[in-house]
Amino acid sequence: MNESHAGEKPKKILYASDKPYPAIQIERQNPSYARAMLDNMGGRNSEMTAISLYVYNGLISECEPALSEAFQKISMVEMHHLRIFGRLAFALGENPRLWGIQGAHKVYWSPGYNQYPSQLKPLLLNAIRGEQEAIQKYEKQIKSIYDECIQNILRRILLDEEIHLTIYKKLYDTYIR
Repeated sequence: MNESHAGEKPKKILYASDKPYPAIQIERQNPSYARAMLDNMGGRNSEMTAISLYVYNGLISECEPALSEAFQKISMVEMHHLRIFGRLAFALGENPRLWGIQGAHKVYWSPGYNQYPSQLKPLLLNAIRGEQEAIQKYEKQIKSIYDECIQNILRRILLDEEIHLTIYKKLYDTYIR
């Protein structure tokens, strides 16, 4: 992934946008928005799901150090997102436990939410799909949440998720194609 020519330093890979994150603030408490942030923390398609999957992927891919490192570094960015969503959920009036929303019920996060492929191709395709789903989820939330502070935070997190998607696609092209 570090492409360089003779005599040049390899390019440093950015795993997160260099733009600052907005302050964690809300316009007012809102139970619906709080549940959305909880789901971002611990739902089926959540930051906790991504973190646990990327830790697993990093272990499975240790035979390819650049790939393993990418999973480790991206999982650390996802941990930061988890904390942001937890702080938002708390500010919005919810207990920031690792649980998501299924129907009208809170359900604790489960490692069973993940698929655990052990070969590189399905492992990378699964990571790509997860990032695409996160992007779609946050884009939908930006349209349905009418709190500019939360929208700005979601937009900033989206920048990171788009970087992750690009990295995983490049890794797929490098290791699979």
